[in-house]
Amino acid sequence: MILWFTIVQLVAACGVGLLCIVLGLAGRRPSDLSVGGLALILLLLIAQVVIAIVAPLAGNPPSGSALEYWVYLVSAVLLPPAGVAWALIERSRWSTVIMGIAALAVAVMVWRMHVIWTVQVA
Repeated sequence: MILWFTIVQLVAACGVGLLCIVLGLAGRRPSDLSVGGLALILLLLIAQVVIAIVAPLAGNPPSGSALEYWVYLVSAVLLPPAGVAWALIERSRWSTVIMGIAALAVAVMVWRMHVIWTVQVA
């Protein structure tokens, strides 16, 4: 993984997560702002998939379990669409909060992926 890209993903996911939670607790229903934030997170995760495919070929293999890394990555890619689907089915303030929780969960998963890729000794 690339450190600066990991930091970009963490800042985006934490920012969108906190924004969605604040908007939801303020009584706002899902809007273009909250759904667009999750779309941004999804685009960053898709870029991470490409990086994870190219990095080992370029001589940057994970130091931890590649299987564990890919399970985290696939799970993280599934969270934003699941949060948006929930928001489109149930258009309430709580679905906005759920999108925020999904974004914060992605942030935790991205950090764990970084640890698996760089810190662990195989």
